[in-house]
Amino acid sequence: MISYSIKKDLKVLLLEDNTSDADLIVRHLTKSGLSFVSKIVESRKIFEESLDTFSPDIILSDYSLPSFDAVSAFKIVKDRNLAIPFIIISGTIGEENAVMLIKEGVTDYVSKNNFSSLLQKITRALKEAEELIEKENLLQKLKIQTQALLIANQELEFQNAEKEKRAIQLINANKELLAFNFISSHDLQEPLRKIQIFISIMMEKEMKNMTEDGKNYLERINVAATRMRQLIEDLMDFSRVSTTDHHYEISDLTNIIEDVKSELTDIIQKKKAVFKINGLTPVNIISFQFRQLIYNLISNSLKFSNPDIAPQIAIQSTILKNEEFRLLELPDSSKIYDYWNLTFKDNGIGFEAQYNQNIFVIFQRLHHSEDYLGTGIGLAIVKKIVENHNGIIVADGNLNMGVTFNIYIPIVESLSKKSEDSKFKRQNSIEINNKHLNPFEMQDVK
Repeated sequence: MISYSIKKDLKVLLLEDNTSDADLIVRHLTKSGLSFVSKIVESRKIFEESLDTFSPDIILSDYSLPSFDAVSAFKIVKDRNLAIPFIIISGTIGEENAVMLIKEGVTDYVSKNNFSSLLQKITRALKEAEELIEKENLLQKLKIQTQALLIANQELEFQNAEKEKRAIQLINANKELLAFNFISSHDLQEPLRKIQIFISIMMEKEMKNMTEDGKNYLERINVAATRMRQLIEDLMDFSRVSTTDHHYEISDLTNIIEDVKSELTDIIQKKKAVFKINGLTPVNIISFQFRQLIYNLISNSLKFSNPDIAPQIAIQSTILKNEEFRLLELPDSSKIYDYWNLTFKDNGIGFEAQYNQNIFVIFQRLHHSEDYLGTGIGLAIVKKIVENHNGIIVADGNLNMGVTFNIYIPIVESLSKKSEDSKFKRQNSIEINNKHLNPFEMQDVK
């Protein structure tokens, strides 16, 4: 049972010198219901021309013609590499010659004494020809894909080699950085310690014998040495943040904030600073790095507070669903994570909005060093810590109206169910409705 459907207006090229036989074949195909157009040829020249001009779908050929024959015709088709089914129709070829020609590549054979199988063989030949073309196309695509894969593999090998090279370079750079840290902590700081010791002795024992200019110069030397030592320590902190191992743990920041407040007790009491803390939602963080982050943000707020107003520092955290985070249109908005959002706000001297990005650049200072001491590294460390957590930090400054920092840390799936359960219990104890309040309307914590 043949289910293959022959296309309409099939082009049949008949190589036949006997007009009666050619008419008989045409009538049989018409009677069989085949929709086709035919062209009858009997010479080599016209046959070759018809291959180009008529472009047949199938060739039906007599075995022997006076000036031409089926074997020669098939050789022409084969030499041109044409995938056209070739069926011999003859009453004189004999079974032995027919089998030999089929082995050579001829599609099939039909006896002129029995046309009953002709339509079936045409149908099968066309189907096999189409499948052969599809197979060749598939093989060609496979060759192209294989070549592309080979090129991709070569590129991957090159990239892997480059990565290994860069990894070695990174290892060497880290070794150099460790050596720098050692020099910073010993060879650079030791002379500064001696300078500060001798300055202290001079200020204690020799000040009364100095002129006013001498006293002024000595004081300026002391300030410069102190600032140099602070700069070295800050650079060490920055390098440690860049190279440290990442050990994450669940934290809600409560203990971290209290620890930092305890360390800064003197200046907090001196400036009468007020802390307003609400809803510290647990998060998976590198705790000691976040302690450095909180320390830098709080000390920064205390340093740049308004001298006429008691510092107010508000800290809160919430969970932003991915849909909410996307509305912020931040650089990582295309990612599918939910985000932990820490908001840190103060009422200090602030800065103009045009500096919202500049303040995170290392050594960037917006105020004169004589007015506000510092090295310009603190917020660069904060940004580096946030980046270590694959997060984003955004500053929103207003001159004489304080600054708000928003930190966004992606919540990854690596949190265990136990951690999630713990987070849920802790969140239940927080007044969630307060997350939309003004931070300075929260409960005071001094």
